[in-house]
Amino acid sequence: MKHVTLGRSEISVSEICLGSMTWGTQNTMEEGHAQIDMALDRGVNFIDTAEMYPVNPVSAETAGRTEEVIGEWLARTGRRDEVVIATKITGEGSNAVPGGPEISRARILSAVEGSLRRLKTDVIDLYQFHWPNRGSYHFRKCWGYDPSGQNRARTIEHMNEALETLQDLVEAGKIRHFGLSNETAWGTAQWLRIAEQRGLPRVQSVQNEYSLLCRLYDLDMAELGVNEDVTLLAYTPLAAGLLSGKYAGDVTPEGTRRALNANLGGRITPRVWEAVSAYLGIANDHGLDPVQMAIAFVMSRPFPVIPIIGATSLAQLDTVLGAADLTLSQEVLDDIEAAYKAHPMPF
Repeated sequence: MKHVTLGRSEISVSEICLGSMTWGTQNTMEEGHAQIDMALDRGVNFIDTAEMYPVNPVSAETAGRTEEVIGEWLARTGRRDEVVIATKITGEGSNAVPGGPEISRARILSAVEGSLRRLKTDVIDLYQFHWPNRGSYHFRKCWGYDPSGQNRARTIEHMNEALETLQDLVEAGKIRHFGLSNETAWGTAQWLRIAEQRGLPRVQSVQNEYSLLCRLYDLDMAELGVNEDVTLLAYTPLAAGLLSGKYAGDVTPEGTRRALNANLGGRITPRVWEAVSAYLGIANDHGLDPVQMAIAFVMSRPFPVIPIIGATSLAQLDTVLGAADLTLSQEVLDDIEAAYKAHPMPF
């Protein structure tokens, strides 16, 4: 598996990142460890987590359990130097942290200490803000997105304070680099501007949703990513499993994510099934596994991008990791673009 540079940092990461959000609910600790072992054997060195994980459901009772799974693996194996670990601080309104506080200096300092303790490590390689204090258009909020109530002065003040706090943590050796999640082009540009003007930690990555079914990133964010060397960490590249075909025909197999989250976070809509069918048809026409085609598509994009893949079984993980060996032909890419124009924004 190829390795790439994360943003403008010195960190070399695998072209696929291992997601972990099911470890602690849908997956046991032992299953999580088996996934890490398989991924590393296949060349993956990049693991993404968050203080609020696991999901399905997100709750204060389980928050932090996924970091504990990773921490126990590190303690058992002693292989800390072989992995790049990314985690996130939960944003305002989450039920994973009592009170749902917004990101602030005090919150960052407390959250970093908690993550370090659960991960059983001295340093976090990439520390990400899970979503902005001011809100965002992600998680299907794009349909009614209204930024008119934002307070620019307050946002800039917060960004300065947060970056100063991150700088303190870098100097203390507790984090190495900074990343965003569920951000916009304007927000990312402001973080970059302030960091450059003041010599504070630079945004190396932004973790936003991206898949054949969700391509909001293709425009302004893609331009920013290219020109500013900000790497997209693409979450949900299989659209919560829709692109695997397992829900085709509007079915819900037992034990799947949809069995726990009926509308897959708003992704189940009347228009999604035709879009899914179109992409499954392209994979079938070209003799491709639809999962591998979907992941390979993300990896083919003309901006810095690393898909975050997740699995609930080793068989699923084996299939997804196989996407690293797949290069899509121009014919496949042309068919995908035709399907995209016919079925834009299905959720």
